[in-house]
Amino acid sequence: MCSARARMDLLNVCMDAKHHKAKPGPEDKLHGQCTPWKEKACCSVSTSQELHKDTSLLYNFTWEHCGKMEPACKRHFIQDNCLYECSPNLGPWIQEVNQSWRKERFLHVPLCKEDCQQWWEDCRTSYTCKNNWQRGWDWTSGINKCPAGTTCRTFETYFPTPAALCEGLWSHSYQASNYSRGSGRCIQMWFNPAQGNPNEEVARFYAMALNAGALPRGVEPLLLSLALMLQLGLLG
Repeated sequence: MCSARARMDLLNVCMDAKHHKAKPGPEDKLHGQCTPWKEKACCSVSTSQELHKDTSLLYNFTWEHCGKMEPACKRHFIQDNCLYECSPNLGPWIQEVNQSWRKERFLHVPLCKEDCQQWWEDCRTSYTCKNNWQRGWDWTSGINKCPAGTTCRTFETYFPTPAALCEGLWSHSYQASNYSRGSGRCIQMWFNPAQGNPNEEVARFYAMALNAGALPRGVEPLLLSLALMLQLGLLG
């Protein structure tokens, strides 16, 4: 892990990663579950189409490494991918990384508790063989397969709680927040674009705290306290 993104470059930005656009912009024909980001997207139409496939050519990654995944579960992974590839509202959590396929990732994004809880509820009876999907796969066939010595078991076995799933799945890309959808304090994976993108307000909130000189990303309580003080005019 390297340094955080420049603090003045936190809003309406795209990550420097494999399939992201350089800057967010309109994409009127985004596919399926990615359509909420069509007015200001970091993903292209073709990327949004690939994200809905069981084995995407974007990364040669399959969710169904332990057999058929339940549709109710799969929709959360599609939405997770759409958020990762399309959202321009993750700037406060972007970190530089030294990886062959990307130069940046996001870390400790506060995911609304309902989104995390429902993801876990809908996936608890599907099957996997690992509690961290970011590393450790067998890639000898060209797609991810369960490594030797692992066993396919229910998600609930590998992820006993919603927080274990949301935080452990992608090496702490997400942080399970205690805040609810609509609070303005957590990122929503799901939202109705007709009512606007609630994550814009969330990004502004955390960007304000970071720009005021709070500690590095991942210290959510401190960021919240500082931002609230700023909003109340208690700091110069």
